[in-house]
Amino acid sequence: MRVLTIIPTYNELESLPKTLARLRSAVPDADVLIADDNSPDGTGKLADEFAASDSQVHVLHRKGKEGLGAAYIAGFRWGLTAGYDVLVEMDADGSHQPEQLPLLLDAVANGADLALGSRWVPGGTVVNWPFHRKVISRGGSFYSRVLLGLKVKDITGGYRAFRSTTLQAVDLNKVDSVGYGFQVDMLWRVAQLGLRVVEVPITFVEREFGASKMSGNIFSEAVVNVTKWGLTARWAKLRGKKHN
Repeated sequence: MRVLTIIPTYNELESLPKTLARLRSAVPDADVLIADDNSPDGTGKLADEFAASDSQVHVLHRKGKEGLGAAYIAGFRWGLTAGYDVLVEMDADGSHQPEQLPLLLDAVANGADLALGSRWVPGGTVVNWPFHRKVISRGGSFYSRVLLGLKVKDITGGYRAFRSTTLQAVDLNKVDSVGYGFQVDMLWRVAQLGLRVVEVPITFVEREFGASKMSGNIFSEAVVNVTKWGLTARWAKLRGKKHN
């Protein structure tokens, strides 16, 4: 399989070198696409330096900070055009362990349409997270699971490996979630298509450098969208029953 790991960046000058080195060591056959949102700290320039010295590293320069979802959508389009078989989402800050990527790729090789690195299945864990972060993450996944009728335990997890055919089946033009609600959005669309989602236990480690991109607006967007999608789906189901 031709694998492309997409790493969105915005002010990840300190984190990117270590994460990239670990990734290239863990899965040397995989290519990397750094999607930089015009980072003012020089992350994009550093990415260009890596690409100049390594033919398997590529850089997608974007005009500005438009959100995680927009960066991944741009990366997906780039990778699909280039003909990759598997496209991976990975954070630049080291929270997603590159050494565990082979586990996700094995799941795809064994038939998963989407392999999701999960913190909340047996064997999964988080490191250096305060109690309230765990409560928010678990609570968000539980709320989304109930509203959307999904069986996935870690709905908001961002360490993922998609088959190219999965992304081709999803209408990326309709995915408009900007922040971390993007992860719920994509999973919801994949599930609606009846495709196979497999959760793989991972160890999630809180970032060592830089600041988290999570904000109140990002969290609010996710809650509002999940509520909207869930209620819309339930109403459509009820109307369908009435017509029958």
